Amino acid sequence: MRICSLLPAATEIAFALGLGDDVVGITHECDFPPTARDKPVMVRSAVDSAALDSAEIDRRVAELLRANRSLYILDEQKLTQANPDVILTQALCDVCALDYNDVVRAARCLEKSPEIISLDPSCLTDMLEDILRIGAATQTLWKAQSLVQSLKQRIAAVRNHAAQMTARRRVVCLEWFEPLYVAGHWVPEMVELAGGADALGKPGQPSTKIDWQSVVACSPEVLILMPCGFDVERTVRESAPLRFLDGWKRLPAVQMDRVFAVNGNDYFSRPGPRLVDGLEILSLIFQPQFAPRSVSSHALKRVIV
Repeated sequence: MRICSLLPAATEIAFALGLGDDVVGITHECDFPPTARDKPVMVRSAVDSAALDSAEIDRRVAELLRANRSLYILDEQKLTQANPDVILTQALCDVCALDYNDVVRAARCLEKSPEIISLDPSCLTDMLEDILRIGAATQTLWKAQSLVQSLKQRIAAVRNHAAQMTARRRVVCLEWFEPLYVAGHWVPEMVELAGGADALGKPGQPSTKIDWQSVVACSPEVLILMPCGFDVERTVRESAPLRFLDGWKRLPAVQMDRVFAVNGNDYFSRPGPRLVDGLEILSLIFQPQFAPRSVSSHALKRVIV
C-alpha cells in the first residue's frame, strides 16, 4: 500500500500503526517520528514562519487568504510519482494544512483514483475515531484498536485523578499572541479532563480571537502559552510582549507563578496520539502530585514573570 500523508497528525498516526514503510509522501511539517523526515516532501508552506514573528505570520496569512491564495503548495508532480493508494488529509483548518479541495482536484489527475481520508476532529473522541478509520483503510485495524485502547486507559487515569481534586483553577490557554487567540477544539476538553476549568475556550469549537481585557477580566489562576506550531523556547521568546500589557501583573496566574509555556506544536496543535501526552502535561500542571510520565523542558517550562 502507498500512502501520502498531507497532515503531520496523520503521519504520526500512520507510523504509530507500523505503516512507516508504506508512507511515500509527507509535508514539510511532518517531523515525528524522526524517521518520517526521510520521506519525500510534497507539501510546503507559502509562509516562512521560521523567519517571521507572530504578528508578521498573521499578517502574511491574512494577505494570502484575502487574495484567495493557498497557504500551502502541493508538488503535483511528486504526488503523481508517488502514485498513492490512500491520501490522508484534512478539511478542518485552511491555516493548518493544505486545503481539502486542492487535494481532491490534484487526485483527479492521478492515473488511479486513491482513497482520500479527511481527518476533521474537534475533540479527543474524534481523534481516536480517526485512528480507527486509518486502521480500517490500511488493513491495520487490530493495531489501531490496540493503540486506541492504550490511549483511552491513559485518558481515564488522568480523569480519575482529576475527579479527586477538591477545587479547579481557572485556566486560560493562549494559542496565538498577536493577535490573541484562545485555544479551542480539543484543548478545553483536555483542560477539563486534567482538572482545570477553561475560562474562555469552548469545547469542540474553533480557536477564538479575543482582546487582552477579556483575559484580565476572567482572572486566570493558570495561564498556559501554547502557540500553534511553536516549541517551548520560541513560545517563551514570542510571549515576551505580554508582560508589558496593562493588567499583566494583576493576573492571579502571574502573582502565583503559574504561567507555563508548553510545546504546542508537538502536544496540542496536532490531533494525533500525542494529544494524550499533552493531556498528561496539563495534569502535571494542575496536579503536581500526579505525574504519569516524566516531562522534559522540551515539553513544559514555567515562565519567569
